[in-house]
Amino acid sequence: MFTSVLMIEKALTSADVEFVTGLHGDEQVLFHVLLQPRGDQADRLLRAIDDVALGELDEATREHEVPEGEAARPFGERALEVSLQALRVSGSEAEGRLIEDHPLDALKTLVDEVNADEVIVLTDPHYVEEFFHRDWASRARHKVGVPVLKLFSHSKA
Repeated sequence: MFTSVLMIEKALTSADVEFVTGLHGDEQVLFHVLLQPRGDQADRLLRAIDDVALGELDEATREHEVPEGEAARPFGERALEVSLQALRVSGSEAEGRLIEDHPLDALKTLVDEVNADEVIVLTDPHYVEEFFHRDWASRARHKVGVPVLKLFSHSKA
Protein backbone atom coordinates (compact mmCIF):
# COMPACT_ATOMS: atom_id res chain seq x y z
CA MET A 1 0.00 0.00 0.00
CA PHE A 2 1.22 3.48 -0.90
CA THR A 3 1.44 5.87 2.06
CA SER A 4 0.82 9.55 1.49
CA VAL A 5 0.88 12.40 3.99
CA LEU A 6 -1.62 15.04 2.94
CA MET A 7 -1.11 18.49 4.46
CA ILE A 8 -4.13 20.78 4.22
CA GLU A 9 -5.44 24.02 5.70
CA LYS A 10 -9.19 23.56 5.18
CA ALA A 11 -11.73 20.87 4.33
CA LEU A 12 -11.20 19.00 1.10
CA THR A 13 -13.74 19.59 -1.65
CA SER A 14 -15.09 16.69 -3.69
CA ALA A 15 -12.84 17.84 -6.55
CA ASP A 16 -9.81 17.81 -4.21
CA VAL A 17 -10.65 14.28 -3.06
CA GLU A 18 -11.10 13.06 -6.63
CA PHE A 19 -7.80 14.64 -7.62
CA VAL A 20 -5.63 13.26 -4.78
CA THR A 21 -7.21 9.82 -4.84
CA GLY A 22 -6.66 9.57 -8.59
CA LEU A 23 -2.95 10.40 -8.50
CA HIS A 24 -1.88 6.77 -8.18
CA GLY A 25 -4.36 5.07 -10.47
CA ASP A 26 -5.67 1.81 -9.07
CA GLU A 27 -3.02 1.54 -6.35
CA GLN A 28 -4.48 1.57 -2.84
CA VAL A 29 -3.38 4.65 -0.87
CA LEU A 30 -3.35 5.27 2.86
CA PHE A 31 -3.68 8.98 3.60
CA HIS A 32 -2.37 10.51 6.80
CA VAL A 33 -3.94 13.95 6.87
CA LEU A 34 -2.47 16.90 8.75
CA LEU A 35 -4.64 19.98 9.05
CA GLN A 36 -3.51 23.20 10.65
CA PRO A 37 -6.43 25.44 11.54
CA ARG A 38 -5.98 29.02 10.57
CA GLY A 39 -3.89 30.34 13.38
CA ASP A 40 -1.72 33.20 14.43
CA GLN A 41 1.10 31.74 12.31
CA ALA A 42 -0.80 32.79 9.17
CA ASP A 43 0.01 36.46 8.91
CA ARG A 44 -3.12 38.47 8.20
CA LEU A 45 -1.23 40.94 6.00
CA LEU A 46 0.14 38.16 3.78
CA ARG A 47 -3.34 36.67 3.40
CA ALA A 48 -4.70 40.09 2.45
CA ILE A 49 -1.96 40.51 -0.17
CA ASP A 50 -2.85 37.09 -1.59
CA ASP A 51 -6.52 38.12 -1.76
CA VAL A 52 -5.59 41.31 -3.62
CA ALA A 53 -3.36 39.32 -6.01
CA LEU A 54 -6.34 37.06 -6.75
CA GLY A 55 -8.53 40.10 -7.39
CA GLU A 56 -10.64 39.41 -4.31
CA LEU A 57 -10.62 42.85 -2.75
CA ASP A 58 -13.69 42.17 -0.61
CA GLU A 59 -11.93 39.18 0.95
CA ALA A 60 -8.87 41.30 1.75
CA THR A 61 -10.97 43.73 3.75
CA ARG A 62 -12.59 40.90 5.73
CA GLU A 63 -9.42 39.12 6.86
CA HIS A 64 -9.92 40.38 10.42
CA GLU A 65 -13.30 38.59 10.62
CA VAL A 66 -11.90 35.08 10.15
CA PRO A 67 -11.31 33.13 13.40
CA GLU A 68 -7.66 32.52 14.27
CA GLY A 69 -5.75 30.61 16.91
CA GLU A 70 -7.92 28.80 19.48
CA ALA A 71 -11.10 30.25 17.95
CA ALA A 72 -10.26 28.40 14.73
CA ARG A 73 -9.85 25.00 16.41
CA PRO A 74 -13.53 23.87 16.19
CA PHE A 75 -13.57 24.78 12.49
CA GLY A 76 -10.35 22.82 12.01
CA GLU A 77 -11.71 19.75 13.79
CA ARG A 78 -14.81 19.78 11.60
CA ALA A 79 -12.79 20.34 8.42
CA LEU A 80 -10.54 17.41 9.32
CA GLU A 81 -13.47 15.08 9.98
CA VAL A 82 -15.19 16.08 6.72
CA SER A 83 -11.95 15.50 4.80
CA LEU A 84 -11.28 12.10 6.36
CA GLN A 85 -14.84 10.97 5.71
CA ALA A 86 -14.65 12.10 2.07
CA LEU A 87 -11.39 10.20 1.54
CA ARG A 88 -12.88 7.06 3.12
CA VAL A 89 -16.05 7.28 1.03
CA SER A 90 -13.84 7.43 -2.07
CA GLY A 91 -12.36 4.05 -1.10
CA SER A 92 -9.11 5.22 0.49
CA GLU A 93 -7.94 4.58 4.00
CA ALA A 94 -7.50 7.82 5.93
CA GLU A 95 -6.56 9.02 9.37
CA GLY A 96 -5.58 12.44 10.53
CA ARG A 97 -4.85 14.98 13.19
CA LEU A 98 -4.79 18.68 13.79
CA ILE A 99 -1.46 20.38 14.18
CA GLU A 100 -1.14 23.35 16.46
CA ASP A 101 2.39 24.65 16.16
CA HIS A 102 5.39 24.11 13.93
CA PRO A 103 3.62 22.43 10.99
CA LEU A 104 6.84 21.36 9.28
CA ASP A 105 8.16 19.69 12.43
CA ALA A 106 4.85 17.81 12.74
CA LEU A 107 5.09 16.88 9.06
CA LYS A 108 8.64 15.54 9.39
CA THR A 109 7.71 13.55 12.50
CA LEU A 110 4.70 11.98 10.78
CA VAL A 111 6.60 11.18 7.57
CA ASP A 112 9.20 9.32 9.63
CA GLU A 113 6.60 7.69 11.90
CA VAL A 114 4.53 6.18 9.07
CA ASN A 115 7.39 5.68 6.61
CA ALA A 116 5.56 7.82 4.05
CA ASP A 117 6.21 7.47 0.33
CA GLU A 118 5.28 11.08 -0.45
CA VAL A 119 3.90 14.33 0.88
CA ILE A 120 1.08 16.22 -0.83
CA VAL A 121 0.60 19.84 0.20
CA LEU A 122 -2.83 21.02 -0.89
CA THR A 123 -3.56 24.68 -0.09
CA ASP A 124 -4.90 27.88 -1.53
CA PRO A 125 -2.30 29.92 -3.42
CA HIS A 126 -0.04 31.91 -1.10
CA TYR A 127 1.80 34.11 -3.56
CA VAL A 128 4.05 36.00 -1.17
CA GLU A 129 5.26 32.87 0.61
CA GLU A 130 5.66 31.01 -2.69
CA PHE A 131 7.67 33.83 -4.24
CA PHE A 132 10.13 33.69 -1.35
CA HIS A 133 9.95 29.87 -1.11
CA ARG A 134 8.54 30.10 2.42
CA ASP A 135 5.37 28.11 1.68
CA TRP A 136 4.89 24.66 3.22
CA ALA A 137 5.80 22.72 0.09
CA SER A 138 9.01 24.62 -0.62
CA ARG A 139 10.19 24.29 2.95
CA ALA A 140 9.12 20.64 3.23
CA ARG A 141 11.23 19.65 0.24
CA HIS A 142 14.32 20.42 2.30
CA LYS A 143 13.10 18.68 5.42
CA VAL A 144 11.14 15.48 4.88
CA GLY A 145 13.32 13.29 2.65
CA VAL A 146 10.48 12.10 0.37
CA PRO A 147 8.96 13.63 -2.77
CA VAL A 148 6.71 16.63 -2.10
CA LEU A 149 3.88 17.46 -4.48
CA LYS A 150 2.27 20.88 -4.28
CA LEU A 151 -1.35 21.23 -5.38
CA PHE A 152 -3.84 24.08 -5.22
CA SER A 153 -7.21 23.37 -3.66
CA HIS A 154 -10.32 23.72 -5.79
CA SER A 155 -12.03 26.35 -3.69
CA LYS A 156 -11.09 29.52 -1.88
CA ALA A 157 -11.40 29.39 1.93
